[in-house]
Amino acid sequence: MSISTLNDIFLAAVERNLERMMLYYESGQWRPISSREFGRRVASTARTLHAWGIRKGDRVAILSENRPEWTIADMACLLLGAVTVPLYTTLTAEQSAFTLNDSGCRVIFLSTDQQLRKLLSILPETQISKIVVMDSLELGAELSASQCVTMNQIIREGAEDLGHELESVARAITASDLATIVYTSGTTGTSKGAMLTHGNIASNISCSLLGFDFEGTEISVSFLPLCHITARHLDFALIYRGVTLAYCPFIDRLPATLLQVRPTMFVAVPRVYEKIYAQAERQATGFPKRTIFDWAVAVGRSHKPEILAGQIPKSQSWRLANKLVFSKIRTGMGGRVRTFIAGGAPLGRELAEWYANVGIRIHEGYGLTETSPVIALNTPINHRIGTVGKILPNIEVRIADDGEILVHGPSVFKGYWNRPEETRAALVDGWFKTGDIGNIDKDGYLSVTDRKKDLIKTSGGKFIAPQPIENSLKLNALVGVPAIIGDKRKFAAVMISPNFPLLEDWARTNEVAFTSHADLVANPRVRALYEQIVEGINQNLARFEKLKRVLLVADEFTVENGALTPSLKLKRRVVEERYRQQIDDLYAQAEAATVP
Repeated sequence: MSISTLNDIFLAAVERNLERMMLYYESGQWRPISSREFGRRVASTARTLHAWGIRKGDRVAILSENRPEWTIADMACLLLGAVTVPLYTTLTAEQSAFTLNDSGCRVIFLSTDQQLRKLLSILPETQISKIVVMDSLELGAELSASQCVTMNQIIREGAEDLGHELESVARAITASDLATIVYTSGTTGTSKGAMLTHGNIASNISCSLLGFDFEGTEISVSFLPLCHITARHLDFALIYRGVTLAYCPFIDRLPATLLQVRPTMFVAVPRVYEKIYAQAERQATGFPKRTIFDWAVAVGRSHKPEILAGQIPKSQSWRLANKLVFSKIRTGMGGRVRTFIAGGAPLGRELAEWYANVGIRIHEGYGLTETSPVIALNTPINHRIGTVGKILPNIEVRIADDGEILVHGPSVFKGYWNRPEETRAALVDGWFKTGDIGNIDKDGYLSVTDRKKDLIKTSGGKFIAPQPIENSLKLNALVGVPAIIGDKRKFAAVMISPNFPLLEDWARTNEVAFTSHADLVANPRVRALYEQIVEGINQNLARFEKLKRVLLVADEFTVENGALTPSLKLKRRVVEERYRQQIDDLYAQAEAATVP
C-alpha cells in the first residue's frame, strides 16, 4: 500500500489486525495493545477532540514521555487535520509557555502529575482551554471537569469507530496539509517551529527503510523522545511495516527493557552507543578479563570486512571470541537484535569500527527536522563505514561552494512557523540549507564532517572541525562529553566532562582520595591522566588542530542541566557561555606562561 498522508498509515495499521501492535509496562508486566484496540482508542480520542471544536489546522500540544497514549493522541489529531505540537518533557515551565504561545495551542495532552503541575504554573499565560491527562490522577479542585479530563475517561466513554463524518474528514486530508510543528532543540539559538506536512513525512517514510527486511515478527523499543522527529518518524515507519513497538518512557529503564522485550531492531542516537561501549570497556577490567577482551577485539578486527559486508565469520577464533565476548555485549541489548541503526548526530568512524570489531554493523544515517528527517542512510545492501550512506532516491543533495549540504525534494519542510525571514534564509529556490558541511564520494555515499556554525576559526585563520576530534576523544571510556574550544583564540583546547563512575573506579584503584567530583578534577594525577588521553589524540591531528590545554569540569553534561539537547547533542554555545570564566582563565594562564 502506498502512502501519501500519515492517515494512510493509521488505516493500514488498523487493517493489519495485529494482536501485539504495541507493548507497555504496567504492574510488573508487559501488556499488549492490538491494532483493533489501538484503532478504537484513536477513534474515541478523535471524536472527543471534534466535540470540543478541534478542526483542521487547529494546534494541539503533546507533553509526554514515550507511551502508547502519545501515539494515540498524535494519530487522533492527524485524522482531524489538526496540527500536533510536541513538547519535550525536560523543558522548563517558561520554555513550555513559549512553545504553547508561539504555536497557539488550544488543547494539550500531558502525561503525569509532574507535567500537569508545570502546566498549571503557566496556564493563565496560554490559550489552552482543554487538558487531557494520560495518567489516572485525582484531579484537584483547581481544575473543573469541563477543563480537564483523563485519557481513560475519553477512551472508556468514547465510540468504537470514527463514524462516517470523521472518516470522511480523515480521508479528505491531503499531502499538502500541515501535520505538525516540531520545535528544533536549539543547539545554535532560539527554538524554531519547523512546519512539516503529511506529505513531507509520508514521502520520507516511503523511502527511509528501503533495503531493510522485515520478517513480520519484528519488535523495536521506542525510547528516543517522540518529540524529536527522528523517533516519531521511526515509530510511524515501523507501525506502517507492522513492527511491534515496546514503549520505554525513561532512558534509565532502557537496560531492563532491552532484556525483557529482546528487540530485533535497535535504533539509537550515538550517545547511547557511546554509553554501551563505555560499559563494555568498564566491565573488561582486571586480569584475565582485559586480556581476553583485547584478544577478542583483535580477532574481530581481522574479520571486520566480513562484518561490514553483512557476513558472519566462520573461523574458529572468531567463533570463540564471539562466545566469550561479543555475545555478552549483544546480550546486554536483549540478544536478538539483527538491525542496528544510528542517527541524530555523527556516530564517529572510530566508534563504528569498534562495533564492527565486536561483530555489530551499525547503519548510520543522517537527517534534520526540516527534512522529515532522513536524507541518507546506510542499508544492508549499500553500506560504507565512515559515511551516512546513500541519499534517499526521492530527494536531491548537492554540495555548495563552501561545503554546505543542500537538500531538495518532497520531504523538505514548508518553513518556520511565524518566522518568514528565517524561512527565506533557510530555503533558497526550494533548496534547504542544512548548516552541515559534507561531501559526496564517486559512489554516491554522503559524508558529514561538521556543523557549519560549529567550525572553530582560530585567530591565525585556521578552521577546525570539532566533531571528529570529539568523537575520537569519546572513544576513551574515561571521557564523558568533550567540547573543543578555541574560536578566535590562538590555539584549540578541550573542555571535558569526565565519565565520573569510571573515573571514580580508577581513583579508588589508584588510591586517589576524593569526596566530590570537584576533588577529582582538581587532583594533579587525574589532570595528568586526561592530558595523556588528549596527547594520544593529538598524535593524529594537524599542527593547527592540536589541543594544547585541557579543562576538566566537575559537572556532568546532561539534558536536565541544559548542556545537551533532548536528542543528546552538545549545546556548544550554552556550555561555552556557562564556563566562560574558566575558559578565559585557561587562555590567560597559557598566555602568561609564554611571556618571558
